[in-house]
Amino acid sequence: MEDVAIRCEGVVKRFGPVVALDHLDLEVPAGQIVGYLGPNGAGKSTTIRLLLDLARPDDGRIDVLGEEPRAGGEALRRRIGYVPGELRLDDRLTVDETFRSWARLRGGGVDERYLAELCERFDLDPSRHTKGLSSGNRRKVGVVGAFMSRPELLILDEPTGGLDPLVQAEFLALVREVRDEGTSIFLSSHILSEVQHIADHVIVIRRGQVVSTGAVDELRRAARQPFIAWFDDDPSEAELLAVPGVAQLEVRGRQVKGVVEGSPTPLMQVLGHHRLEHVLMPEPDLEEAFLELYKDDGAEDRSR
Repeated sequence: MEDVAIRCEGVVKRFGPVVALDHLDLEVPAGQIVGYLGPNGAGKSTTIRLLLDLARPDDGRIDVLGEEPRAGGEALRRRIGYVPGELRLDDRLTVDETFRSWARLRGGGVDERYLAELCERFDLDPSRHTKGLSSGNRRKVGVVGAFMSRPELLILDEPTGGLDPLVQAEFLALVREVRDEGTSIFLSSHILSEVQHIADHVIVIRRGQVVSTGAVDELRRAARQPFIAWFDDDPSEAELLAVPGVAQLEVRGRQVKGVVEGSPTPLMQVLGHHRLEHVLMPEPDLEEAFLELYKDDGAEDRSR
């Protein structure tokens, strides 16, 4: 198995005057769940289209499972499972006929036992016509269809949209299971809490370029950490502002609120010199780190 499931080097993609990807460089380690994050218009969907050979780059190189997408052809497609962000189904077919149709397009067979297991797991009736399915059940069809061939690589574009919380939990459990079996997962999602709890590694994209990459915990530790302290006596605003990394300080009577960037140890040492009623310092989450990376982005809306 390759050490890297996906590699993009200097990838450029333009749509007329709009640069969707601007010399994009990224690597997805094999056998890991990698969250691919960015706001609408950052270039996430364009990246996925290039990986699947649904579009071609204007410059740069892409390797998927050790092959260039166009050269890999049908043989490469059989090794990939894909859940699109916008799933379109042929309403003339049943769920089972849909799965068979997808299997033929990929040029591979169907593991009947595994397919039945997935349908049961997601409470999906394969005899139903797709036309009458709710949005959640249509999303289930997409998920089962992507997993049914036991692919080496799963490319998931907002896969849990429309799923209720119980089904989302079942989906995330399935993702972990196939990861543990050696499958590589590239997960594009705007649900940061979901990525935080499931991903091994995160890639953050902004304006068509990678702005941060690393383990989830590394990105979280880089975020500013909020804190609130309640003092028994009047707090010294000047003393707290002198602490390295402390910012956005607000003093209201004997309550102090702010954020600390980097290690909280200097702040805790200063607070330890005072009589305190209570200190609240929640663990920084992925959303806080994400917002830090985009705080200067403004309201720019780039259609990709």
